[in-house]
Amino acid sequence: MSSELRTIEALLPGLSPGDKAQLLQWLAQDLGGTTPGIEKTPAVCGGAARIVRTRIPVWILEQARRLGTSDADILRCYPTLTAEDLANAWSYVRRRRTEIERDIADNEA
Repeated sequence: MSSELRTIEALLPGLSPGDKAQLLQWLAQDLGGTTPGIEKTPAVCGGAARIVRTRIPVWILEQARRLGTSDADILRCYPTLTAEDLANAWSYVRRRRTEIERDIADNEA
């Protein structure tokens, strides 16, 4: 067993049922390779991951967050987004960090 797994095993008893459910959801998404609420279409937003039914790429939301914009401010700037949309975006960023880093770099160039 890896040291990472031992660490997770040691932390499990201290997690609330809600935290365990969130962890399980992350694992299922990671194993399934999809993130609900996020889609990629080659002819839309240059094929970048985006919030479903919008033209708002995940990399833009992540860049805003890195620049210090709060979730509340992002939701004010993008009134069609919901808190669930942001949760989906942050989940996608956690799982696809290299892709998002590349998208940010490509669009800053």
